[in-house]
Amino acid sequence: MNDYQKQLKKKMDNYVHLVYRMSKKFPQDEAYGITSQFRRASLSIILNYIEGYARFRSKVRFNHLEVAFGSFKESQYLLEFVLIEKLITCDEYSEAHELCDQIGAMLWTELDNLSNSIKGK
Repeated sequence: MNDYQKQLKKKMDNYVHLVYRMSKKFPQDEAYGITSQFRRASLSIILNYIEGYARFRSKVRFNHLEVAFGSFKESQYLLEFVLIEKLITCDEYSEAHELCDQIGAMLWTELDNLSNSIKGK
């Protein structure tokens, strides 16, 4: 991994830990609902990213990064959802949203670069 990829991985790590901290306060009756889904989606972002970089073939790596991006979009929606449902504060939302914006842009750049590499551009 280069420095850019390590920086992205660190942001993903910070994000998933933030989601876990925020979701500890969710109501107990959401343990198997929104709490579990939000945690799994956010954790899936970094796990698929890491697994992608453990693969040697570019197309397999691309597939894992696409899955990571899909999980990112799911987590991004859930972040909006928990704010609307008043399960997190505006400050928590702002912190998580800022990380989301950075992760989304950086992950999209990774996907675009890898796609162009695979296509031979």
